[in-house]
Amino acid sequence: MDGKPSSAPSIDALVRLTAGGMDKVNQLILARVGSDVMLIPEIARHLINSGGKRLRPMLTLATAELCGYSGEGDAKLAASVEFMHTATLLHDDVVDGSEMRRGRLAARMLWGNEASVLVGDFLLGQAFKMMVEVGSLQALDVLSTAAAVIAEGEVMQLAAAKNTETTEDEYLAVIRAKTAALFAAACEVGPIIAGQGKAEQAACRSYGANLGIAFQLIDDALDYGGTSAKLGKNVGDDFREGKITLPVVLSFRRGSDAERAFWKKTMEAGNGSDAELEHAISIMRRHRAIEDTVERARHYGAMAVDALALFPDGPMKSAMLEAVDFCISRAY
Repeated sequence: MDGKPSSAPSIDALVRLTAGGMDKVNQLILARVGSDVMLIPEIARHLINSGGKRLRPMLTLATAELCGYSGEGDAKLAASVEFMHTATLLHDDVVDGSEMRRGRLAARMLWGNEASVLVGDFLLGQAFKMMVEVGSLQALDVLSTAAAVIAEGEVMQLAAAKNTETTEDEYLAVIRAKTAALFAAACEVGPIIAGQGKAEQAACRSYGANLGIAFQLIDDALDYGGTSAKLGKNVGDDFREGKITLPVVLSFRRGSDAERAFWKKTMEAGNGSDAELEHAISIMRRHRAIEDTVERARHYGAMAVDALALFPDGPMKSAMLEAVDFCISRAY
């Protein structure tokens, strides 16, 4: 992309520019996971302290600042976004039967499925409480709509699970709902509380949605072509869980009858062996499925960049553009 720095792209600039706001967000997060029910802070902190990038709340702060906001509401909305994200991770791990999350044992492995689901519900409740405190009905509308859409995406994914006939369009519909919806909402509430017009709101929303899709597609590619350190989960987890992601969809569509039979067998059975994972990766390489997934991610990344064109150049805009490059560059 134009004006790309010669060094590897990073989110360092975004982290630096939102540092003050993120301090407030982190204080809010710690204050709001407090509960007399001991298990709640224990489980919530396990996930919150496990070193996620906190990209979504940073984007809420970034878009608010990009749009000239000065107030306290952005930190509360950013904390709400992080709680929504954390809740979906807790629920996701239960649904997927995941053992690892961000390189540590998933909460469900330590405290059980029931506690994980219920603490996720507690965090969603706290998220909505903070949104109400901010007092913007429109921001509340955007984030509550996103919560419903994410849940729809979860159910869609459940219906598509292990179904090798899933089309690329169907798969994209799942990640638009599951991943992109929260990125889009996180970015849209910034201009809303800054009192910006429809054009700025739509631009920030488009940036978030396209970045979210690119982010997920890179994750999908990394599951077959990355390292555990980059992923924060085990390489091949999607494969072992029988998750249908874009590299599988493309490989299945482009494959021979024998290859399709292999996908059907391993995806439906789940718990694929290391040897089967190796075979899966070799099929993907043959059909350029991993490269093409990265290529699709680039396409959405370019749309995210274009979405910010209506904002004047400045440090925050540059940092947000570099964040797109960073998300794509994780594949290398």
